[in-house]
Amino acid sequence: MTVSIPFELNGVPVEADASLETRLVDVLREQFKLTGTKEGCGEGECGACMILLDGQPVLSCITAVGAVRGRQVTTIEGLRSTTGFAVLSQALNDAGAVQCGFCTPGTIVTAYALLRDFPMPDEKTIREALAGNLCRCTGYNMIVEAVTLAAQKRGDAW
Repeated sequence: MTVSIPFELNGVPVEADASLETRLVDVLREQFKLTGTKEGCGEGECGACMILLDGQPVLSCITAVGAVRGRQVTTIEGLRSTTGFAVLSQALNDAGAVQCGFCTPGTIVTAYALLRDFPMPDEKTIREALAGNLCRCTGYNMIVEAVTLAAQKRGDAW
């Protein structure tokens, strides 16, 4: 049964028409055409579909759209206009941490939340935060370097 599910998407009130069990990643990509949120494994293992739900990183492939009723969802597209996104994006480029780019949106979402909550994380904290984001192209050293670089350049980005 399809129902209307109101929530805030990237700062804008919206309503999704879907069954409550429909995966959030499918609603974001198909109804709202927000294709920056990638589906990798579809089992909550790779982090490619990471979004922020009420500001916290959440895997949208294992989140039912019914769970976002009345809540705030932020996708990579919603972060694009922030200073934090610009700093992170540049840091990933500077560190050579972007190859195919498939994992990059999820990695940025996770790193954004980390740096917002812990402005100067140490390497261990960065690695723990990114443990749920898999990258098969660059490995993690360059991604950790990029997050460290973003933290150093952050200014008032977060």
